[in-house]
Amino acid sequence: MHQRIAILDFGSQYTQLIARRVRETGVYSEIYPCTVPISDIRKLELSGLILSGGPMSVYDEDAPQLDPDVLELSRADGSELPLLGICYGLQGMARASGGSVERTDHREFGRAKLIVDSDSDLLAGIPDESTVWMSHGDSIQGISDEYEVIAHTASAPIAAVRSYHRPHFGVQFHPEVVHTEHGKRILENFTRRICGCDGDWSPASFVEEKTEEIRKTVGADHVILGLSGGVDSSVAAVLLQRALEEGLTCVFVNNGLLRLGEWEEVQSTFRDHFNVTLKAVDASDLFLERLRHVTDPEQKRRIIGNTFVQVFEEATVEIATELGQKPKFLAQGTLYPDVIESASFKGPSATIKTHHNVGGLPEKMDFEILEPLRELFKDEVRTIGKILGLPKEMIGRHPFPGPGLAVRVIGEVTPSKLEILRRADKIFIDELKAFDLYDSVWQAFCVLLPIQTVGVMGDERTYENVCALRAVASVDGMTADWAKLPHDFLAHVSNRIVNEIRGINRTVYDISSKPPATIEWE
Repeated sequence: MHQRIAILDFGSQYTQLIARRVRETGVYSEIYPCTVPISDIRKLELSGLILSGGPMSVYDEDAPQLDPDVLELSRADGSELPLLGICYGLQGMARASGGSVERTDHREFGRAKLIVDSDSDLLAGIPDESTVWMSHGDSIQGISDEYEVIAHTASAPIAAVRSYHRPHFGVQFHPEVVHTEHGKRILENFTRRICGCDGDWSPASFVEEKTEEIRKTVGADHVILGLSGGVDSSVAAVLLQRALEEGLTCVFVNNGLLRLGEWEEVQSTFRDHFNVTLKAVDASDLFLERLRHVTDPEQKRRIIGNTFVQVFEEATVEIATELGQKPKFLAQGTLYPDVIESASFKGPSATIKTHHNVGGLPEKMDFEILEPLRELFKDEVRTIGKILGLPKEMIGRHPFPGPGLAVRVIGEVTPSKLEILRRADKIFIDELKAFDLYDSVWQAFCVLLPIQTVGVMGDERTYENVCALRAVASVDGMTADWAKLPHDFLAHVSNRIVNEIRGINRTVYDISSKPPATIEWE
């Protein structure tokens, strides 16, 4: 058993990110809904507990509330359980202990300077006036005599607190996001200094433990995996192959929404370089026919997901015939960011958009879902890929959405638009690699916009599409800044796209960060 920290989820979009940051300190973490019975928490034998942020106000009628008994929890050795409340979590602690929380005259979103009043424990080693990330519309107006203020900002008199008598702490800001300069150090102070954890969890230990878990779960049964050729499904495939050897069949479906040359490249890579049984199905005509006249991004995702299920089911029947048995398990390369942005995962998180590889398949398909990477962030998956021996170019590949280019063609998806987008995207990616910029950004791609603009080429008027270039810098995909690519590079890419691709006469560069935007446009 690893020492572990649990996070109670009050619906924050950052809950999974808190778990990621805790594991970054070498401590295993798990997430539970804020409604989990107190008796279940006691059984976990935790080293510490973190209360997440949340989208609601603690005084809202239907807002999730902190069970006051959480403040009385003890560890297995009888000592008091260390507790850290983040944003809404801190406000819940304050209210449960007799303090007051009120809506402020102005919301506080973005960067602020933290003034450290005491640096003896949670804020040990945190420089005065370092940057923290605020995201709240409520503030603690009164706090019980049990707590003292250990930090403030210009607009938040109570930015961090600690209990006089118990190992209980709270911060109004978000130490888990990259915008907080020393957030990792703050969480490490909590997990290692306050909770006393040794830090014995690592991606290498995950590989060994997950391999054994897969073997025990699957036994003599068979697993099928939807392979896209991206980082997630590729690492999942190799991990499953490591555990099962002959018990895995990968299915690669061409939905007509792949990048240029991807259909051929994925088949070549896995058949020539990995000992993986691969079944390739070209269903591009079916997908594109069902997407005709569809413009709503959620409807696109549902159509693609439902069609994928149908094609996958048909492929499964063929595989069962070949094997002489029906595969029992369906493996998916689902990651934490997929889950937190799709629906409630172990807690009441707000839905941002649907991911078609999350949530399992219809009951009639009678599969058990196997998601070996579900608890991981992208950078952890890449680390595990290195441990498993995947080639660098595959591990370092930028993320690609499950619905493919359908969510990068804004509006109706047509074969002609897809061809234009594929060619533009290929130019952008090729030039990033040529200028040695590809590995410096988290994700880069082109988006074809549903508008046309007037241009002039030679002496002729043109009226063609607009292509948006998108590149972001990130650690895990949960938060991201737009990448500050050199202007001369952007000019070069724009020139190539406009000159070489008939159908585009203008390019723009997206300078939106996440939040408030998402990385993908749809």
